[in-house]
Amino acid sequence: MLNVYVADRRGCLAKVEVAPDAPLHPEAVWLDLVSPTQEEERRVETLLGAGVPTREEMQEIEVSSRLYEENGALYMTAPVVTKADTEHPQTGAVSFILAGDRLITVRYAEPQSFTLFSARCQRAPGSYTRGDAVMAALLDALIDRIADVLEHIGMEVDDISHEIFEHSAKPRRGGNFQSILRRLGRRGDLTSKVRESLVGLGRVLMFLSQASTAQKIAKNLRDRLRTMTRDVRSLTDHASFLSSKINFLLDATLGMINIEQNAIIKIFSVVAVVFLPPTLIASIYGMNFEHMPELHWPFGYPLALLLMLGSALAPLLYFKRRGWL
Repeated sequence: MLNVYVADRRGCLAKVEVAPDAPLHPEAVWLDLVSPTQEEERRVETLLGAGVPTREEMQEIEVSSRLYEENGALYMTAPVVTKADTEHPQTGAVSFILAGDRLITVRYAEPQSFTLFSARCQRAPGSYTRGDAVMAALLDALIDRIADVLEHIGMEVDDISHEIFEHSAKPRRGGNFQSILRRLGRRGDLTSKVRESLVGLGRVLMFLSQASTAQKIAKNLRDRLRTMTRDVRSLTDHASFLSSKINFLLDATLGMINIEQNAIIKIFSVVAVVFLPPTLIASIYGMNFEHMPELHWPFGYPLALLLMLGSALAPLLYFKRRGWL
């Protein structure tokens, strides 16, 4: 799908419809390629005068394959978090091509920040007459979205922390800890994807800042790029803190599970010790020897029961006195 945006008189971006066989709008400021076909790539390449990276090229992890200049156009690729509000978050590579006054984005995912920015740039007036300004605003929207995701992760991790360490009168069941482990695992996976996205965006901003000194983009955007770079650094630090906290909570949860298992094993051990002396007494008087004087006592049976009861209570009292129970 090919979305074409043109700047109007108010400074907003207006989405225009282009027929499949018609040439692209010559005044297009932003061309958004979403899972493009070969024909759409060809049309953009004709207008751009340069190639559009393929999906395989966008997956390359080398910096030289993600940040480079070709035929006067700047090519930048960064991983962006998608489906962050679901149980299966993903990262999708997004390529930004800055060619003169045009911005071309190539993506095979639907990040929520793109949808929000597309709606905002068509409604709110702004300085969207150049591609570099559109890219700066789009990067700002991506960073804001990541900040919201990290804030949500932080609140959920705090809730999980209270749930792990709260003291309740009722014993906690093992199933609760399994649920906590799954939730921590999902939050940890999302946090790692956010960190990956922040690293990619940080490299893009650094590349843009270096290009701005060569007058590849407007000079008035340098301060904005510096601000976004500081934001990315602070968010990266916050993501690292959340990752460390999640690892700590994972270790704490596993420790709680071990404590719970040890408590269960201790109960079984105490029960075994309590029933061992009565079992020994019952085994002795269960022997079928002919000469056992206690068998002929009138009170032999109740005395044997009292002896078994006393031998069971004695370990319990001893354990309680030592503080083992």
